[in-house]
Amino acid sequence: MSTDLPPETASQTSQRRVAGAAGLMMVAILASRLLGLVRNAVISHHLGQKGLADVYYGAFQIPDLLFYLIAGGALSSAFIPVFTEHITKGEEEKAWHVFSTVMTVMFVVVSLFIIAGEIFTEPLVRMVNFGFDDEQVRLCVPLTRIVLPAQLCFFMGGILMGSQQSRKQFLYPALGPIIYNIGIILGGVVLYPWLGMAGFCWGALVGAVAGNFGLQWWAVARSGMTFKPSMNARHPAVVKVWKLMLPVILGVALPQVSIWINRAFSSTLGKGPMSALTNANQLMQVPLGIFAQATAVAIFPTLSELAARKDFGGLRSTASGGIRSLLFLTIPSSIFLMVLSVPVIQVLLQQGKFRLDDTLLASGALRVYCAGIFAWSAQSILSRSFYALQDTKTPVIIGTAVTVVFIPLNLLFTRVFPWGVEGLAFATTIAATMHMVVMTWVLRNRLGGFEVGKLLVSTGKTVVASMAAGAVCLLASKGAGSMIGVNHVKVHAMLQVLAGFGAGFAVYLVVAKALKMEELTEAKSMLTRRRKSSLTPS
Repeated sequence: MSTDLPPETASQTSQRRVAGAAGLMMVAILASRLLGLVRNAVISHHLGQKGLADVYYGAFQIPDLLFYLIAGGALSSAFIPVFTEHITKGEEEKAWHVFSTVMTVMFVVVSLFIIAGEIFTEPLVRMVNFGFDDEQVRLCVPLTRIVLPAQLCFFMGGILMGSQQSRKQFLYPALGPIIYNIGIILGGVVLYPWLGMAGFCWGALVGAVAGNFGLQWWAVARSGMTFKPSMNARHPAVVKVWKLMLPVILGVALPQVSIWINRAFSSTLGKGPMSALTNANQLMQVPLGIFAQATAVAIFPTLSELAARKDFGGLRSTASGGIRSLLFLTIPSSIFLMVLSVPVIQVLLQQGKFRLDDTLLASGALRVYCAGIFAWSAQSILSRSFYALQDTKTPVIIGTAVTVVFIPLNLLFTRVFPWGVEGLAFATTIAATMHMVVMTWVLRNRLGGFEVGKLLVSTGKTVVASMAAGAVCLLASKGAGSMIGVNHVKVHAMLQVLAGFGAGFAVYLVVAKALKMEELTEAKSMLTRRRKSSLTPS
């Protein structure tokens, strides 16, 4: 993108680039999410949604916390803008030096955390699953020790993926989660008969090694990586990464840890709620991942490039346009999932040890989680806009402030108002909405505007179209359920889902077209546009 292009042309160029990248990411993440549904079905078949499933999901509490606070948003959000800045300036050698140093130093740091986790597993398991009884802790400890080392692969893979995304290469990073899910599925199918729950955990570890580290290392190496182990942590560019990363590590950012906090509180509600909450959250993550994650990953390097060029008008337009497109996709998706929550869970999970009462418990949490999808979607781009500006402090301050409210909300809706898993999901939705509103207001002030008028008009049209589609989806689903005489639960539920979604989707397209929504054309572009220069792996 040339800096002497008129602002509107520059914005259109960046949005076309994002649309093409997002299209590829959506396809890849769709494949990953579908495999994730298969993974959950295998887990639910063997473990149900009671005590054993709680133990299995509880084993990921410590590894997830380590990933969220160190290897997840903190490091990648700090690394990509700095790496992109050097690439944009043509400083390849400096970029790879930053890469090598961050990889080396953090390899040592994360390894020490993992070793400590392996040594003190039992007290840590008791702390993060404070509602577990002694038997659950006994079962959970060895599983936790198996999956803990996978976090090193996620960390190293995150940096390797970040270096590819900074260079507009998205294919291999998108394949990592797919391989990870395949590993867990194979662990359940092949290893479970001999190893029980540990089979799933060994599958997760193998999947992380192969997909998140092995494949990513090979991809970066073939693209011209220069890796020289270095502990030069005081290099100016590396220091910039530490400074950007430090606030995220010290703060508690709500988007990363909300499900972790929910799980911790759900462990006090008896056997089953933790698994129900996890299943509901993972189903909610399907549209969120396909649309929001894909767009956010695709848009981040472009936002970082615009920020590096000081093109704040282009950054503002690109971020605002990305949010409008996301809401156009995620609001109707959330409505459909709320309406079809019971048959969707029956199709995907109700089998083996997973019974109707498990479906009803998870569906209640799913409906409430879905009400917050729009907020999570917008937040995914808002936070990356701050990170592109190399400002990690503001999102953390906002996230920490919201978390201060979020934790008491969990107590309120489980103690004062005993709403169970639905109460925990409601606390998450309230907090996510607060987080989105505050971040939008602060970013608007930072950028001198955010095309709020366009955003409100577009969102209003999206809501109107979504409500019409949701009503038709409900009627079609109920009609199919009452008219079709099928006794098999899964077949009956599948017919309800197909009828409801098909009718609702058709109505949404018709209403969106009638309202002349620009986002309809943009959504089509995300799925059809390809830019070889930015997407083809080198």
